[in-house]
Amino acid sequence: MPLAETLSGISLAHETFGDPSDPPVLLVAGLGAQMITWHEDFCRALAERGRRVIRYDNRDCGLSTRFDDRPVDMARFVRTVSAGDIPAALAMAPYSAQDMADDGFGLLTALGIERAHVVGSSMGGLLAQLMAVAAPERVLTLTSMMSTTGEPEYGRSSPEAQAALLAPKPSDREGYVAAAERDLLWASKRYADPAALRDLAARSYDRGHYPAGTARQLAAMTLSGPRTDALRALRVPTLVIHGLDDTLVHPSGGERTAELVPGAELLLLADMGHDRPRPLWPRIIDALEAHTRPRD
Repeated sequence: MPLAETLSGISLAHETFGDPSDPPVLLVAGLGAQMITWHEDFCRALAERGRRVIRYDNRDCGLSTRFDDRPVDMARFVRTVSAGDIPAALAMAPYSAQDMADDGFGLLTALGIERAHVVGSSMGGLLAQLMAVAAPERVLTLTSMMSTTGEPEYGRSSPEAQAALLAPKPSDREGYVAAAERDLLWASKRYADPAALRDLAARSYDRGHYPAGTARQLAAMTLSGPRTDALRALRVPTLVIHGLDDTLVHPSGGERTAELVPGAELLLLADMGHDRPRPLWPRIIDALEAHTRPRD
């Protein structure tokens, strides 16, 4: 698996699909999610539409740089945030969501790519939004998928989904794979696939299981704050995709994102949760192909 070192010294594991001369599409993964959550078949199918597809592990995940020397006590962090002591909470987090977003640009630069279409899913949607806000001249288009705006009144998790997300998973491989079925709480009701969830969990465990990094990513995401004014001022062509079955990030998160970004297109998909079920790939890939076509 190739590693690209960014100017900030972060090494990012990545993989590319398609012709290097085709328009680049950067796929940004979610919280604790390795790049393999962007399934290779999905990446190949998008590449066959004439796109150079790039997937990568965020920092502190998979095979990318890990911050072992900066542990985060999540219970203490949550108490600190709940008490409103944001300066203390910031001091506990070794990096910010903006730092993670900048990694995306660092990877593009290392690959010799000046501008790209950026597609982010869940926390990756937050990072993609931050990329577009920080350096719109480098983002050809933005796609924010199953994400939200950082405003607490939008995109709320159901209590059950939030509890499942925050609950520690078993450390042994068998228990970890079995616990993957918790994701059914926010998956597509029609296309839920327990076997696929277990398979992804097994491959993720074997490739680069690293729960400590997820805690630090969660701290960065928690402290990112609302992007209301920044999204209102955004002038990057934007597509918002959200599943109507999503209970981890309520569809109001996607609706609000599309409401804020001028001219944004909103695609709400029935039978999609906080996942990308294979039967809906044609719809999603069609939308991405159309959105990333050259503009006059």
